[in-house]
Amino acid sequence: MKADTRHLALPFFDDAHRTLGEQLAAWVPAQQVDESDDRRACKEWVRLLGDAGWLRYCVPASAGGAMDKLDSRALVILRETLAFHSPLADFAFAMQGLGSGAITLAGTPAQQAAYLPAVARGDKIAAFALSEPDAGSDAGAMTTSADACQGGWALNGCKTWISNGDIADFYVTFAKTDMAAGTRGITAFIVDAGKPGLDSSEHIAVMAPHPLATLKFAHCKLPGEAQLGALNGGFKLAMQTLDIFRASVAAAALGMARRALTEAVRFSRERKMFGQTLADFQLTQAKIGEMAALIDAAALLTYRAAWLRDDSEASGAGKRITAEAEGRRDRTVAAAMAKMTATENAQRVIDMALQMHGGLGVKVGTKVESLYRDIRSLRIYEGATEVQQLIIGKAVLQS
Repeated sequence: MKADTRHLALPFFDDAHRTLGEQLAAWVPAQQVDESDDRRACKEWVRLLGDAGWLRYCVPASAGGAMDKLDSRALVILRETLAFHSPLADFAFAMQGLGSGAITLAGTPAQQAAYLPAVARGDKIAAFALSEPDAGSDAGAMTTSADACQGGWALNGCKTWISNGDIADFYVTFAKTDMAAGTRGITAFIVDAGKPGLDSSEHIAVMAPHPLATLKFAHCKLPGEAQLGALNGGFKLAMQTLDIFRASVAAAALGMARRALTEAVRFSRERKMFGQTLADFQLTQAKIGEMAALIDAAALLTYRAAWLRDDSEASGAGKRITAEAEGRRDRTVAAAMAKMTATENAQRVIDMALQMHGGLGVKVGTKVESLYRDIRSLRIYEGATEVQQLIIGKAVLQS
């Protein structure tokens, strides 16, 4: 089954994006990965994506990437297409970008050379460690500490809900270097897997299986060069990284919603009821019409958010400081709108597709059943819907 690519004709995209979308849509269906073991399958997807060159879109050209800079529209196309076929493939791709994004933004030349080319090849699996048991949306409440010691730093504390936990080769980890300063006292570090004092063995099982784990740091010593970016600049770096990838979360939800609609259309045409097909009923037609409109509304917001970021990156050099600040706010609000709308709409679309399948919809192993489990976490991670509402609402009140 090939994903529909007609949306690539929209003016948000250029010819390079259209070529990428068409090539990826042809490549993904040919890949066969047994996803019964999510950790093994995630490693396999990273290998396949790396071998085929798709992970090169996670890093800039200076580190072996496919484009000069991280391109939001390319990320959106990749995630939407991958999620249409396999949410786990999308997860594997996304974490390579999110896990290495802070190194792209703030890494020294030595750090970038050590990690980014390996990420692009699929030789190293990346992870992003921000959340804690009592510090999710409220990052300033984190208690993991990084204390200066002879030759570097010592990390102590706990991170949880860490994607790629226990399969990653390195973790971009955020810790307090000034416990009293809230978000202004957070610094980022690169922690290689296997470091003495790091325990990543506590796996977390969730309703849509993918690699998650809790990380425990017990006097985990890091060299000084493990510091990533400015001292006490970690919160800003984390938010900048998440801001790049937020629109791509919307795209992943969009891909799942498109697949649910495809499944609903196929099933409604085949299912016989009362001497006709399910598609012949006006109620079915109305539901499919609603699903299509919800998807298109989310798609336009998603593509707009990605286009705004790429356009500002291309033309921002000559802007005045005030205009740059306004542009950043506009991009952040657009990404929040896209993430909120796409994930919430996808939940509705998938629920309607499952309802249309009747009893088959809740049978384990059917596509709509797995989509129903896959979509739920997207409304929470990388900024829950409620957080996106706050971002949008504050911006409107300040305008």
